[in-house]
Amino acid sequence: MDTPDVGIPEQLASRLSMPEQHAYLRGRFSRRRVLAGAFATAGAAGGAGLLTGSSGGAHEGAPSAYRVSAAPSAPARVAGSLVAPFGRHLAFGADPRTQMRISWQVPLAVKSPFVRVGLKPWELGEKVTAEVRDLHTPALSKKLPAVEQYYLHAALDGLRPGTTYYYGVGHDGFDPASPERLGTVGTFRTAPERAEKFTFTAFGDQGVSYHALANDQVILGQNPAFHLHAGDICYADTTGHGKESDTYDARVWDTFLAQTECVAKSVPWMVTTGNHDMEAWYSPNGYGGQSARWSLPGNGFDPKAAPGVYSFRYGNVGVVALDANDVSYEIPANRGYSQGRQTAWLDRRLRALRADPSVDFVVVFFHHCAYSTSTHASDGGVRDAWLPLFTEHQVDLVINGHNHVYERTDAIKGGQVGKPVPVGASTDPTRDGIVYVTAGGAGKDLYGFGPGVKDSYEGNVHDRESIATFRWTKSRAADPDTVEWSRVRYTGFSFLAVEVTSGAHPRLSVSALAENGERVDHFEVVRGT
Repeated sequence: MDTPDVGIPEQLASRLSMPEQHAYLRGRFSRRRVLAGAFATAGAAGGAGLLTGSSGGAHEGAPSAYRVSAAPSAPARVAGSLVAPFGRHLAFGADPRTQMRISWQVPLAVKSPFVRVGLKPWELGEKVTAEVRDLHTPALSKKLPAVEQYYLHAALDGLRPGTTYYYGVGHDGFDPASPERLGTVGTFRTAPERAEKFTFTAFGDQGVSYHALANDQVILGQNPAFHLHAGDICYADTTGHGKESDTYDARVWDTFLAQTECVAKSVPWMVTTGNHDMEAWYSPNGYGGQSARWSLPGNGFDPKAAPGVYSFRYGNVGVVALDANDVSYEIPANRGYSQGRQTAWLDRRLRALRADPSVDFVVVFFHHCAYSTSTHASDGGVRDAWLPLFTEHQVDLVINGHNHVYERTDAIKGGQVGKPVPVGASTDPTRDGIVYVTAGGAGKDLYGFGPGVKDSYEGNVHDRESIATFRWTKSRAADPDTVEWSRVRYTGFSFLAVEVTSGAHPRLSVSALAENGERVDHFEVVRGT
């Protein structure tokens, strides 16, 4: 038998310090013949208390679109060692200091899926049983076969705040703790106990493309604590009307999750729901697919009906995710499905965050635009339902997708410009109003602006101009409007990066970065100046 390679896998070496590499090589060389037994013993011992309350098993209230089982049987002709996991993606639980959700996919049913967790990549002792969500998609046309997809999820609770963990996903026949699998080890870091400087990123309307992948790579270079995805995630549904007549191919999700894994395996990927995510073949409200593929905080008004509605606090920032399909005038398929419960929950949640002395900033993200002049323009339903609450509770930043451009407003107060915020300027939401950002240039085909409307961004600044646009009304009419709040416009692929500082002078330093890393916009949000 050939002697096994005792070097460090390239994927692992890039994440280890020199002392950790030395310890890894010493441990692997001296113990390689007994590693399998040692890992099995460590798993049986329960991981020496790395997790004080890990959980797995059945998913309560699982939508009928997918089946939940602890260990589906693999076909006898398929060896578990030949079935490799892919598409790993992380998400926080309701408390990012102590909770992480690990999700992934396998191409076939496997036996006894699990996650191993440890504080060192060569000590993945803790073993947590994974939940299986088997999603069936019927044959929707003569060209598309029925599709069976297997999504696996493990809930890690009782984690230590501000701690880096290593993890591996596996099943019978595929153990990430075995020497030949150590190159598949991933890593994540929990939120700190106390506020400290960090960065998060955001965009919407990603899809599968070279541009989407390029944005992902630049995002990874920002070392974000988490990423916000404002909906229209992969475009398996290319029509986006929320109807069973929409063109839909579930297999696009396989490609998307494989594409996104390079970032989402280590950066919590916090998604909400766009109009292209209303996949009408699943229930309820077409959100069964989202429930099968993602494990999100689950603390919204009804996580069974609305998985993309939730909130969490990271450091000194409270983040709220909303489902704008519920209030949209433009695309009415799911309008009113919450019967006002989402808006009532939003009021309570914003009030609670503002009453929390540890929260300096509140960031809200959702799909449909409150303010934009591009193709879909502004959604009057969003404005009517939520803008009064944003104003009352002094939300600091609102992030949308839907329009495949970058566009940023001045500070808006009472529907008018409360303060001009040119590139590089600072604004105070307690006095000036709220800045709304459309960050829809994640990777899907780009839109533009109206005839004669110029891009205006850092390095290409034009005088502020009046722009002819429109707003969707309740009767689904396009109500013409001429506006002056459109401050920055960019028709390239891009995303948002927000650096957060705490302490005596907390601030949000907001930048828009193009897919090549070039900065196209920046401004600051500082409260009480």
